Amino acid sequence: MKRLLMATAATALVGGVAYADDHAIKLGTILGYTGPIESLTPHMAGGAELAMEEVSASGLLLGGKAVVSVRADSTCVDSAAATAAAERLITGDGVKGLMGPDCSGVTGAVLANVALPNGIVMISPSATSPGLSTAEDNGLFFRTAPSDARQSDVMANILKENGVGSVAVTYTNNDYGKGMADAFKAAFEAAGGEVTIVASHEDGKADYTAEVGALASAGGDVLVVAGYVDQGGAGIVRGALDTGAFDTFHFPDGMIGSNLEANFGSEIDGSTGQVPGTDSPGAATFAEMVGDKFDVTSPYTGESYDAAALIMLAMQAAGSAEPGDYASKVEMVANAPGEKIYPGELAKGLQILADGGEIDYVGATAVELVDGGEAAGSYREIKIEGGKMMTVQYR
Repeated sequence: MKRLLMATAATALVGGVAYADDHAIKLGTILGYTGPIESLTPHMAGGAELAMEEVSASGLLLGGKAVVSVRADSTCVDSAAATAAAERLITGDGVKGLMGPDCSGVTGAVLANVALPNGIVMISPSATSPGLSTAEDNGLFFRTAPSDARQSDVMANILKENGVGSVAVTYTNNDYGKGMADAFKAAFEAAGGEVTIVASHEDGKADYTAEVGALASAGGDVLVVAGYVDQGGAGIVRGALDTGAFDTFHFPDGMIGSNLEANFGSEIDGSTGQVPGTDSPGAATFAEMVGDKFDVTSPYTGESYDAAALIMLAMQAAGSAEPGDYASKVEMVANAPGEKIYPGELAKGLQILADGGEIDYVGATAVELVDGGEAAGSYREIKIEGGKMMTVQYR
């Protein structure tokens, strides 16, 4: 098994460069480096660590502190493993905040079992379950990706506008999949659509014949696959294509990634989907900054940059790296009033805060936090043409 776990307490990673600084501020970058979205997380980590590298190079955080990334594997799906990894980050490595986790189930587990008892701030770039909106968090949990309650409305609108009258739905059997499926069913039916079946699937199976058979029997114009691109969702799509059960699909965010093109290419032409994204000026600036460091088009890279940036800017606003001091500053630096701060301008933001001014962090994803730390969010609508994911519009 591939493993990309935490660095030692003395040496950690920023932007792929090793630093040895016992006085540096450590942030946990806890993502599923193994598991069903492992093709996405290296790019997400790259986004977060780019922000840390930018702040460290400025020499302006809390009188010149460097920031180092200490990586840990959430696995995306194993709550016990994620909880243990997060606990080690805090009690062993002494991190002052968590960028992550990624998937909704492990995020909820880390919040309840680690962040709350230890008073640690965590900002997830990609946990989207509506259930997290009402989770007890004592003001410690934030996310830069919008809830699936909003994604479901967007998804229902895309399908109805494309003339889709009926859908079958399959979802990965966890908090993310169940929350997405329930919210989407309600949204699509409210829009006048028919949901013929809502059926779960387990990840890690070699054969999805039974699941595909049930979906085919129920029928539908399109199969909605609320799963993971590196796991059971891909297995369902392959089974549906091979049996002729469905040839057109709709993909929520967990299925959007380079492996969707690599695995299916033009076989899924005409299929649609959406993933959090924006065409704001910050997104273009972020892409220019990244260059060829990692794949900036991979999901949640901008959200990861923004999550790390918000933690560090909140520390500056509080004049402290202690979570109990800076947690209340996260929304303050994220929202108006204040001078707008874009990617590449973290030094500017740090200086304004050091001088007692106010900032409105816009970042790579047009950040706005509402309702106690929820991302307002926008989405990139996708259509598969010629085996490639093409952007249709932003919503």
